[in-house]
Amino acid sequence: MAEALRLHEDRLFPPDPAMRAVARRLYDEIKDLPIVSPHGHTEPRWFADNAPFGDPAELFIIPDHYLFRMLYSQGVKLEDLGIPRADGGPVETDGRKIWRSFAGHYHLFRGTPSRMWFDHALSVVCGIEERLTPESADRIYDQLSARLAQDDMRPRALFERFGIEVLATTESPTDDLAHHQVIRDSNWNGRVITAFRPDPVVDPDFEGFEANVERLGEITGEDTATWDGYLAALAQRRAFFAEMGATSSDHGHPTAATADLGSIAAAQLFERIRRGKSSAQEHELFRAQILTEMARMSLDDGLVMQIHPGSFRNHNARLFADFGRNVGADMPLPTDYVTGLKPLLDRYGNEPGLSIILFTLDETSYSRELAPLAGHYPCLRIGPAWWFYDSPEGMLRYRRALTETAGFYNTVGFNDDTRAFLSIPARHDVARRVDCAYLAELVCTHRLEEDEALEVAHDLTYRLVKQAYKL
Repeated sequence: MAEALRLHEDRLFPPDPAMRAVARRLYDEIKDLPIVSPHGHTEPRWFADNAPFGDPAELFIIPDHYLFRMLYSQGVKLEDLGIPRADGGPVETDGRKIWRSFAGHYHLFRGTPSRMWFDHALSVVCGIEERLTPESADRIYDQLSARLAQDDMRPRALFERFGIEVLATTESPTDDLAHHQVIRDSNWNGRVITAFRPDPVVDPDFEGFEANVERLGEITGEDTATWDGYLAALAQRRAFFAEMGATSSDHGHPTAATADLGSIAAAQLFERIRRGKSSAQEHELFRAQILTEMARMSLDDGLVMQIHPGSFRNHNARLFADFGRNVGADMPLPTDYVTGLKPLLDRYGNEPGLSIILFTLDETSYSRELAPLAGHYPCLRIGPAWWFYDSPEGMLRYRRALTETAGFYNTVGFNDDTRAFLSIPARHDVARRVDCAYLAELVCTHRLEEDEALEVAHDLTYRLVKQAYKL
């Protein structure tokens, strides 16, 4: 007998009846506001081509490292899930087999945000009415395959159905943004913009760094063998991205370290790195200097800086060799913000035109460092609970740790940071529900009036993100 897939209308609301009633009232007022997605990793090709999505495994499982990292932890091989190998070696290509394997392990996701997002996508987006189990796997696969062939499940139609006002993708400085140009040249009104992610050409530890910098010079016509030419090339590409709609840059450095070297010392450091005669400490110093250079450029071109530090990327060396990046093997690290950011803030922290959004994977830094910093420096804002903490408990811890010192208005609303397109409405719905639950608690403990809570709920859902990302 099929087990019904149910999404309870009070999910994530407080169990206390009085608080739950307030949370419901707040949520009812903001649940249908447009989605603003200022930072993510969906493919611009989807919206340029507007072709039907592939089979359910290709859409739901293969792009989503939140899913296959859990399966890998339980012994499922990535090859058996269809994850492409770096060497082009054989992997499973039968979508139905991949889906059956996933369904057989779906119990692993009980209690996780991935379970909420996935069930939401099945039920709300695709109209599936029974729970995913090994017994229902083939039936659901067939239903999804039929749905994905319909025009209302194409990328642009879903974009509009989700109520997305603007969605940002993330591209390297060497990307030609051809898919974005196709979108701009089409008669579609959906707003899909890019974000400038310079990591491949500013991180000496990024694979292919030297070739990437050389390619940057070829694209821009600048001499990237010199420090001045390298900086000019970066500024030129930033300008191109801004012309293509970008309002932000994004920096995925291992730490939040910044530096303020003189021009001669910076040029000498760049020369040592370019020649491959530099140490790990010098690589970190170079990344630190780049963040300060990016802040200077932001004052010139107006791009909002996003700093996403604190991830030990590609921790599983064998998986990185076999499959490359973004296969669920990145791990959080402790991160220092107060001393790490000081050189940049000493130089530019009081400039009224600078806007920096700080993220963290180190929750201990919320009340100790991030809230006091953003509660003082006008240029700083705190990004939403991110990655491992993009979850109901993580979002509640975020609000509890930050609000008393930084308030609500030194935060920037929510962004989904996802590669899984169909999870976007689910992720935003979770954020809206959790914020309403937290605000209801403030109302019921008489720390906030309900009319004020409603205004804050609207701001957290919509206004703050547009303001922070200059949208």
